[in-house]
Amino acid sequence: MPKHNTRATLAFLLRSLHRPTLLPSATPSSRFTLHDKCNDVVRPDYHQVPSFFNPLGNFAQTTKWGVGIQQKCYGSMAGLVQRNPRFSKLNDDDVRYFEGILGAKNVVQDEDKLVAANIDWMHKYKGSSRLLLQPKTTEQVSQILKYCDSRSLAVVPQGGNTGLVGGSVPVFDEVIVSLSSMNKIISFDKVSGILVCEAGCILENIISFLDNEGFIMPLDLGAKGSCQIGGNVSTNAGGLRLVRYGSLHGNVLGVEAVLANGTVLDMLKTLRKDNTGYDLKHLFIGSEGSLGIVTKVSILTPPKLSSVNVAFLACKDYSSCQKLLQEAKRKLGEILSAFEFLDGQSMNLVLNHLEGARNPLPTLHDYYVLIETTGSDESSDKQKLEAFLLGSMENELISDGVLAQDINQASSFWHLREGISEALMRAGAVYKYDLSIPVEQMYNLVEEMRSRLGNTANVIGYGHLGDSNLHLNISTPQYDDKILSQIEPFVYEWTSKHRGSISAEHGVGLMKANEIFYSKSGETVQLMASIKNLLDPNHILNPYKVLPRSLIS
Repeated sequence: MPKHNTRATLAFLLRSLHRPTLLPSATPSSRFTLHDKCNDVVRPDYHQVPSFFNPLGNFAQTTKWGVGIQQKCYGSMAGLVQRNPRFSKLNDDDVRYFEGILGAKNVVQDEDKLVAANIDWMHKYKGSSRLLLQPKTTEQVSQILKYCDSRSLAVVPQGGNTGLVGGSVPVFDEVIVSLSSMNKIISFDKVSGILVCEAGCILENIISFLDNEGFIMPLDLGAKGSCQIGGNVSTNAGGLRLVRYGSLHGNVLGVEAVLANGTVLDMLKTLRKDNTGYDLKHLFIGSEGSLGIVTKVSILTPPKLSSVNVAFLACKDYSSCQKLLQEAKRKLGEILSAFEFLDGQSMNLVLNHLEGARNPLPTLHDYYVLIETTGSDESSDKQKLEAFLLGSMENELISDGVLAQDINQASSFWHLREGISEALMRAGAVYKYDLSIPVEQMYNLVEEMRSRLGNTANVIGYGHLGDSNLHLNISTPQYDDKILSQIEPFVYEWTSKHRGSISAEHGVGLMKANEIFYSKSGETVQLMASIKNLLDPNHILNPYKVLPRSLIS
């Protein structure tokens, strides 16, 4: 782009910061335009998705959102798993014992109420549990697990049930232990920013609480309206702002967890420094409830900063996206809080299937980047961002872009990125893969998968470019075993060949338990199995998940 046009664009940008401009086509010489009409972000409540599975795992359809959604219970995957004969079957005496601990109303046997708890929100995994327990205290969780361990009753801990790998629902008839009733914020220290809360607190409620206190949660997810902090910690959820605040391994200061035998481990430290021996809390961050049930969490939260800017940018090719990331890290530095990426296929899908989605740019492009900055000095942050945009335009890294003028516009930009999962559900069947791959090679997998599948599927790529995290999604009209055989194990082999991870942030669950060797050495997995055997010798906690069935039986 010639420099004189770029400078004219920047001048227009500066004017637009004070005055919204309508009809971007009316200003063809301006590459950045601002819009004063946008839609609020609408987050779906996944727990309201009706369930229409048949027990054989065949295809079924529902009309949520007014469109047909292909669904399939992954019977082919679960069919490879045999119910562990060491586990007991639930009987009436068990139910009476639990009613004595929790009260009858917190011991749920009603089939209609059990439907939602037995099925994941994507309707891929379906269990057949006949009992849902709703403890309100750590002591009740302890009593439940101690009894289940003595009776060899398998247990699946459940938070908001927003997982994507079958980790939060039963495989067979495991007893479901829901943490939803343990939803209290215990304490908050405004000086240190340390929050202590129970595991059942919904992430969005924590975010709202902290916002009122002048702080923010370092974790932000598209499913924030349903997911719970205990589940977030147990899966080491990544989210949208890991590039700024890091993972939960760094932000969680302590946990309280209950072992399979009912032992309560009080590791609920509120100290940033504690160098006394093994830091055992890390065993429970990311172990997906297979080593113990997290009941309380202490987490370090940063202060809320007043200056937030969001830009939605278009790039001509993936190489430009990479270079833009490099420049953003150098030029935006400490104020860079998110760097998200989506390809043209993702954008088309969202525009066609997501209610309220609008293209903020006058034309379609092949690649898009969403950048968020967060700082404390509005003038300085804006100046730094404008200088970055100017330099990127002069170097032709940006083809077009929009800078949000207010919170509604920022929300509408985030809606495009966060709404991709919902749009995929509306479009039909979807195969989802959450991968960590070196940034320079990330999109090669998307292109190779397109070549491999041809016109049988719509292959889209998006994710957290700042974290080298690709969300590879294959959208098809219906689930097809022939297509699946073309995807797997190729996607895992490709990722392993490039020294990536087959699970960046979604966890292993049931879906990838037998594929863990693509990311971990045999010696490492064997040590993990040894830890499992030590902490849960009867293997009652979230069985069939995380570790290969050959090692845990």
